Amino acid sequence: MLNAYKHLHQLGHAHSVEVWSEDVLVGGLYGIIVGKVFCGESMFHKATNASKLAMLSLVGLLKSQAAEFIDCQMQNPHLASLGCIEVPRAQFLSMLAEQSQQTFEYDVWRPQTLNISQWL
Repeated sequence: MLNAYKHLHQLGHAHSVEVWSEDVLVGGLYGIIVGKVFCGESMFHKATNASKLAMLSLVGLLKSQAAEFIDCQMQNPHLASLGCIEVPRAQFLSMLAEQSQQTFEYDVWRPQTLNISQWL
């Protein structure tokens, strides 16, 4: 699985949002991009709320590009606390069909430091 994600990243399909405290990775998330759809794979934290900061940054970045949703795969209490909602299958498939055919600006996924205050 690790090699598959490395390969997908090299191809420009897998991306991560990382939260660092000085030189220590304290949280983040990663997933796959299909058009303007971020398909989340996993989130983690070593510091309180670090994964939430990663999600906030991801949402802000996606909103700035007119992306309309994140595919979280399955709702759970943690994701629900961040605003995740379930949508009917037909609605999801319609949204997926539309958003997966769109593209982001060229350099959106370049390595960058995001300032979450810009999204608040």
